[in-house]
Amino acid sequence: MGNIFSGSEIVEMAVEIEKNGRDFYNKVSESLKDENIGRIFKYLAGQEEKHVKVFKNMLSTVKKYEPSEAYTDEYFSYMKALSEEHVFTKKNKGKVIADTVKDGRKAVELGLGFERDSILFYHEMKNFVLESEHNIINGLIKEEQMHLKKLSLLRRRCYA
Repeated sequence: MGNIFSGSEIVEMAVEIEKNGRDFYNKVSESLKDENIGRIFKYLAGQEEKHVKVFKNMLSTVKKYEPSEAYTDEYFSYMKALSEEHVFTKKNKGKVIADTVKDGRKAVELGLGFERDSILFYHEMKNFVLESEHNIINGLIKEEQMHLKKLSLLRRRCYA
């Protein structure tokens, strides 16, 4: 059994995750009347757009890199399972999920879940990119952690 993903495929998944996050936050910010959520979700959408650009820039260096032979088929299977569970790796899924959101509480809970999933995915993604790219991914992870904190604070303020 060969490798399921190359490093560039992992980064392409990250691009899709960020695009879907952007679309989710934008659509929810426009559809809900809650100004607190709207303002925070607009900010988060802008952050996700910046992340799309970072990952696209990363693709040029990652395409030339293949992970070492030390990665077993089981690990690639794990990444496949992780990416399949992450709903935001599927094209246009952010908009589809946003259409199901009818209230702020659900929007915030979904956002929290997506941010947690992204952090986990990006931690694992570091095994598939050049070590020189780890600092970029670490920076993105920190930003996703800040998104998680913002959403958690919003949940405590509005829905405690």
